[in-house]
Amino acid sequence: MVSISTAGGEISLELEEYLIGVLAGEMPAVFEMEALKAQAVASRTYVLARGLKVDDTTSSQVYQNQDILKEKWKDSYEQNLKKIKDAIRQTQGQIMTYQNEIIHAFFFSSCNGKTNNSEDYWTTPYPYLISVESPYDSIKKDNERQKSISIQEMNEIFKEEVFQVEVLERYENNYVKIVKVNQTLYSGKDIREKCGLSSSSFTVQKNEEGFLFITLGSGHGVGMSQYGAQGMALAGYDYVEILKHYYTGVEIVNK
Repeated sequence: MVSISTAGGEISLELEEYLIGVLAGEMPAVFEMEALKAQAVASRTYVLARGLKVDDTTSSQVYQNQDILKEKWKDSYEQNLKKIKDAIRQTQGQIMTYQNEIIHAFFFSSCNGKTNNSEDYWTTPYPYLISVESPYDSIKKDNERQKSISIQEMNEIFKEEVFQVEVLERYENNYVKIVKVNQTLYSGKDIREKCGLSSSSFTVQKNEEGFLFITLGSGHGVGMSQYGAQGMALAGYDYVEILKHYYTGVEIVNK
């Protein structure tokens, strides 16, 4: 049983039932079946790696119950639910392993054309979470976003008068490594979290109002890109090919 921490308290569900609410919450039902199947395997792997203990937010993976789905899908509820259930049924019991160990199957919405190395965003290197090409992410209409932050807001965020924000160093995949705010150094992840940016692949410009951040991608960039998976599915790749592209060196096995 999966133990899910929600705002209303703990709930317990059978794994495959839980996956219905996760797949529906994490990926648009209009996505291609092969992308949905890839997400089903990734989500199943993810929850097992966490010992079947999760919450219902992006801190682990989004879970939406049937009432939420009925409201979200309206007239398409039955059709979408069948499609989601089919993706789970067609991959039933399948998970990803690396050297016989269940992997940490991280995923995210979209990226800048390359995924992130796990150690570049967090601190732990995983050999299956290395940067790979992700050429289809531009199908996400708002993959490039702009966010303006006033000088006053920046001062409040950094608890000092901010007069300079400069990207000093990037990783090879163009994610930001080091940023200088006045005389203090921060990681790209720090800036993303402090400033509420969509990703750590960004540029920054100062203007009269404050600072303009232009981001590419949405999410941490580690593991599988969901829009990249959709692009690969549209290009004719199956879910196994999608998963083995984003998770280097993994095997797909039945648990």
